[in-house]
Amino acid sequence: MYKLFICCIAVLISSSLARPNQYDAAAETRSFSNDLKEDGSYQYQFDTTNGIAAQESGVGGYYASGSSAYYAPDGQLITLSYTADENGFHPSGDHLPTPPPIPAAILKALDYIRTHPNQENREGGSQLKQQQQPQYKRYQ
Repeated sequence: MYKLFICCIAVLISSSLARPNQYDAAAETRSFSNDLKEDGSYQYQFDTTNGIAAQESGVGGYYASGSSAYYAPDGQLITLSYTADENGFHPSGDHLPTPPPIPAAILKALDYIRTHPNQENREGGSQLKQQQQPQYKRYQ
């Protein structure tokens, strides 16, 4: 019986913690616009009372660019800007991780490779030598 009581208390505590923030639950849309044109271009934006905002414009199937913003649970404003085109999706924001710098030894090696091409590269690329395939007689 004691174990059942502890389990019920644990479920009640975890369900109260999983409840959505009352501030977010009462959020309302301050502004919203959505414009789709005949040429396939579009533009939309929205803004809510709890600090969530987004906007995007582009041409369907070709490219898009926009941004979004919201407040993290710790109160930090998270802002994300992005573009998407034939070269892929390119996000940017202060909260995103950045790659480490390329080590100097690697940069030096790449520079050496660029300034000292091998013999195949000097001749205009690798040439496959034509090899004669052995011919077999067909017997019946």
